[in-house]
Amino acid sequence: MQDTSQDTSRDVGTTALRRTLGFRDLVVYGLLFIAPMAPVGVYGTLDAKSHGAVALVYVVATVAMAFTAFSYAQMVRVAPQAGSVFAYARVGLGKGAGFVAGWMAMLDYVLIPAVAYLFSGIAMNSLVPEVSRWVWTALAVVVTTLLNLWGVRAAARVGLLVLAMEIVVLLVFVVSAVVVLARDGAERGWLSPFTGDGSQGGFAMSAVLGAVSVAVLSYLGFDAIASFAEEVTGGSARVARALLFCLALAGVLFIAQTYLVALLEPLSSAQLAAEPARQGSAFYDAVEASVGGWLHDLVAVSKAIGAAFAALAGQAAAGRLLFAMSRDGRLPRVLSKTSSGVPRIALLCSATVTLVAAVWAARRDDGMDHLVSIVDVGALTAFTLLHASVIGWFVVRRAGGEVSWWRHALLPLLGAAITVAVIVEASETALTVGAVWLVVGLGVLVVQRGRGVGGVG
Repeated sequence: MQDTSQDTSRDVGTTALRRTLGFRDLVVYGLLFIAPMAPVGVYGTLDAKSHGAVALVYVVATVAMAFTAFSYAQMVRVAPQAGSVFAYARVGLGKGAGFVAGWMAMLDYVLIPAVAYLFSGIAMNSLVPEVSRWVWTALAVVVTTLLNLWGVRAAARVGLLVLAMEIVVLLVFVVSAVVVLARDGAERGWLSPFTGDGSQGGFAMSAVLGAVSVAVLSYLGFDAIASFAEEVTGGSARVARALLFCLALAGVLFIAQTYLVALLEPLSSAQLAAEPARQGSAFYDAVEASVGGWLHDLVAVSKAIGAAFAALAGQAAAGRLLFAMSRDGRLPRVLSKTSSGVPRIALLCSATVTLVAAVWAARRDDGMDHLVSIVDVGALTAFTLLHASVIGWFVVRRAGGEVSWWRHALLPLLGAAITVAVIVEASETALTVGAVWLVVGLGVLVVQRGRGVGGVG
């Protein structure tokens, strides 16, 4: 199979992206988007839903997302282009399916940064309550947008420093937790994060799978690495390795921290289930009760800064998705223009939508619920089309040389089954919004085909 990653025919004119990123830069972007301490905000919910088997939830979720990472690794070699799943579905399933995949991914790429910015605003407001959280949220959008406009390489360098800070804070938490557990013992059984704490009856795999549908949100964003395929040096194989490495590392970090905090948790999973208001702060509360307020504040500051830079990576990926769809004629052509190798117009459009959504949500008590309910269905629908693209390219079209039935058929089918199962477990609000967005996208596709845009594929 020919690797076209070194083709520079696209790198001329006003729609060119510069190849400046290495393997480390890709991993930095991926981990920034995911955030090393992503489980902090959802730990209480997962613990309550899984009957205390919160570490097992992340084991299952990591395995489930590995299928998606593997399909990304397959397709990034076929279409090493900006646009990620939009480009993959386009070559594997046709231009129409590519548009639908890109359209659904927009819900993920444009709104996940808004969620991250809101996390940052909430965390900063808890530390400096005199300043409204929407002000902190807007400030985070402005600062990170300026970094993205500066250039992908410069943003990656700053992001590396932020990522290093997050990892140091995570290590401080791990060391502190181990010291407390060695000195005082565990609040729950040592195996309970994998087997359940018994407060809601025996182990229930259905409860674990139900929690996985929420835990998957912690991983959304690792796929953003694929959006930088036209800006990486060393070929598409480097992108594939970065995808798999980033997911594996995130899985280890998520499992380790949820295992430790579950052992420190003074409340049972049944108590958390009975008091939903305590779920959001459960991680912070457990840390403060067992280690001290100083670690609570340290984690809060890290979460505030880390969330803003997770949004930076997400905003950069969103800009490149808009860039790629514009270059293909699926969005206004002006979005495909670049300046010094940076798709500034696409970035500014993405940042504007994100700013409006984030500030709107920050000014509402239920804003977070509205945003989170939307992003997962868009991302998982795009992932499903990604798996179908692998089958379409390698098995149906036989365009990738000799077919490997386990790599090109079995694994993508299992991956698609997992993403569909998680979509089914999503909330009614999320399914409704996702369905409406899909219908609108199909309407746009029909209009474009009527005008002869993009072909029929």
